[in-house]
Amino acid sequence: MPQLDTSTWFITILSSMITLFILFQLKFSSRIFPANPSPKMVTMKKTNNPWESKWTKIYLPLSSPRQ
Repeated sequence: MPQLDTSTWFITILSSMITLFILFQLKFSSRIFPANPSPKMVTMKKTNNPWESKWTKIYLPLSSPRQ
């Protein structure tokens, strides 16, 4: 039974990896990516909620002081 010649495996694997790398680079370089979004000034509008003008406190049974 003849021996398996593995002397060319390194160059075969290396050349296939380089070829795949180049193909993927060409594939991704042909895509058009959107430009980076420009920063936009966002102003927060103050809304008047009815519960903000009142002082409220919620009394829970466990948070009340012991007597």
